[in-house]
Amino acid sequence: MNRNKEISIDGSYGEGGGQIVRTACALSAITGVPCRIYNIRKNRKNPGLGHQHVLGLRALARLCGGTLSGDRQGSTEITLAAGGLGASSLDVEIMTAGSITLLLQTLLLPAFLSRGTVRISFHGGATDTFFSPVIDYHRFVFSNILARIGLKSATEITRRGFYPRGGAEVGVEVTPGSVSNWRCTERGRLRKILILSGAADILKARRVAERQAEAAEKALGFGPGTQVESIVEYFPSLSAGSTITVVGDFENTAIGSDSLGRPGKRAEAVGEEAALAFIKEFNSGACLDAHATDQVLPYLSLAEGESLFNTSRISKHTATNIWVIGQFIDRRIDLDPRGAGTFIRIS
Repeated sequence: MNRNKEISIDGSYGEGGGQIVRTACALSAITGVPCRIYNIRKNRKNPGLGHQHVLGLRALARLCGGTLSGDRQGSTEITLAAGGLGASSLDVEIMTAGSITLLLQTLLLPAFLSRGTVRISFHGGATDTFFSPVIDYHRFVFSNILARIGLKSATEITRRGFYPRGGAEVGVEVTPGSVSNWRCTERGRLRKILILSGAADILKARRVAERQAEAAEKALGFGPGTQVESIVEYFPSLSAGSTITVVGDFENTAIGSDSLGRPGKRAEAVGEEAALAFIKEFNSGACLDAHATDQVLPYLSLAEGESLFNTSRISKHTATNIWVIGQFIDRRIDLDPRGAGTFIRIS
């Protein structure tokens, strides 16, 4: 690929949201191919870049020594020309309840391919918020999968952040590595089911975290032959909020689901919602759940050799990421629907 030739990406393609910006700019940073994205979030209620998109892009530009233009809230066009991956630390100040895990989707891949260990510190923002993976899904599912392809990181949570005030304090240490190809068509033995249920300290008297966990375990319905471990926590937080993640830890992979509390929603309903979503993924028999699939594709597209795995379903995010990857990297990605899921081959 010609590293001097700028790639233009239509930001309204497919899912048409912030994911195109996150994936395209991460790939631009690691390939060194300049990137222009236009029509950003064109069909959304509030078109253009949001606050957290701008923060992610600016942090990425620092990480890759890049030149960035159009990085302002409401902008529908940006350009990024990467320099070289070399920053050893990033401090990201988030003044809203912006999602830390979505910011990580922009920063993690380039950080893994940097020359040395990268420490990313988030001050503010939300660890657990709507329309994004919660931090425990990131820690226990997605990071688990990344470790299996040679990429290791550690996440330290000093303070949780919930909507609307955010206020989280999170540090992520990323160890540089090279991406290995991955073949996973069988989950292997189920080692355990892990239920991580937590809530802000202010909700402790109402036993919100315990009630979520109890409802989830009941709805899951696993018998005595399956190890089910529940971890219940309360956190200092600026806003009242609750979160629950259900993880299936298998010999060859991990899958998961999550749910969040909100005003007027009973803790039991939150726990049951996470459990039912998990059962749907569990019953598919797939090695990756739908949420991990779109996230892992950019990584595996960089690995030498063929990767093959099955997923529970092809989401709009996954289909869009396949298209974005094809703009930067000359890899073939084939989809083969079989039974309850779809096999994905990267060659």
